[in-house]
Amino acid sequence: MQRRSASPPDLSPSPTPGDARVSRDPRSEPSAASGGVPNPSPTYLVHASLPPLLLPYPRKILVVIDLNGTLVYRPNRKNPSSFIERPHARRFLSYCVETFVVAIWSSAKPDNVRKMCDQLMTPEQQKKVVAIWGRDKFGLSKSDYKQRVQCYKRLSVLWSTPEVARSHPNYANGCRWSQADTVLVDDSLEKARSEPYNLIPIPEFMGDRNEPGYILPQHLRRRRANFSHFATALPGNGTHLEPEYAGLTAQNTYHVLRDTGEPTERVQTRLR
Repeated sequence: MQRRSASPPDLSPSPTPGDARVSRDPRSEPSAASGGVPNPSPTYLVHASLPPLLLPYPRKILVVIDLNGTLVYRPNRKNPSSFIERPHARRFLSYCVETFVVAIWSSAKPDNVRKMCDQLMTPEQQKKVVAIWGRDKFGLSKSDYKQRVQCYKRLSVLWSTPEVARSHPNYANGCRWSQADTVLVDDSLEKARSEPYNLIPIPEFMGDRNEPGYILPQHLRRRRANFSHFATALPGNGTHLEPEYAGLTAQNTYHVLRDTGEPTERVQTRLR
C-alpha cells in the first residue's frame, strides 16, 4: 500500500470580518523561554503518513477538551467566573467522560478552569477526568504567563505526564498514549500546531444560546488505529465528523462519527 504524504497545514491565524477576536488585541508569539512557536516533528509527520488501519475492535481513546470558545463563552474577561454554556456542553462532556479517557486543557488560569469545570461537571465526573490543566501547564515564562500570548497545546507534554500515562488501559503492558489514539477538541487551529492532525476543529462559540444543530461531536470512532493519519486524509485537517441530524447546514456539520466500523459510504446511506 502506498504511503500518503502528510505536510503540515497552514496554521497562521486569519481572522475574518465579523470575528469577535478581530477587535481584541492580537496574541503575540510566546518567547523562546516559553518554547516559541512549535511545528510538527518529522517523526509525527511520518506516523501521520502511514497507511490507515481499521481495528477489529473498539478501544479507549484519549480525548483532550478545550473550555473557552469550545464549551463555554466568557463575555467579560474582567469577570472570568461568569460564562455562558454552549448548548449540549454538559451532555457532550458526560458522554465523553463515560465513554473515553478525558483530559481538560484550557489556557485560562487554573482557578477559572476549576470554576468552569464545577459548573459543567459533577464532582463524580471530575474524579474520572485524568487531568484538568490550565494556563500553568503551557510552560510559559513568568512574563508570558501574564501577557496575551498564543498558547500551544503540545500533546507530547500531556502524554509524558505520569498520571496521564498511567491512565492508558494497557499501561502495565508498556503502552502509552500517542498520536494514534488521541484527539484534541478545540476551536483553535493554532493551538494544535504541534500535532495538527489530531485536532477536531469546533466553530468558536460566541455565546449564542440558540446555536442551531449539534455542533459538538457526540461520537468518536474508536476503531481507527491511527487518528492522526485518518485526519490527514480529510478536509479541514481534523477528524471527519458525519452529520446525524437532518437539515444541518455546512457550517454546523461537526457531529457524529459512528462506532459501528462500517464503511463511510454505508453509514452515509443509512443516515439519509
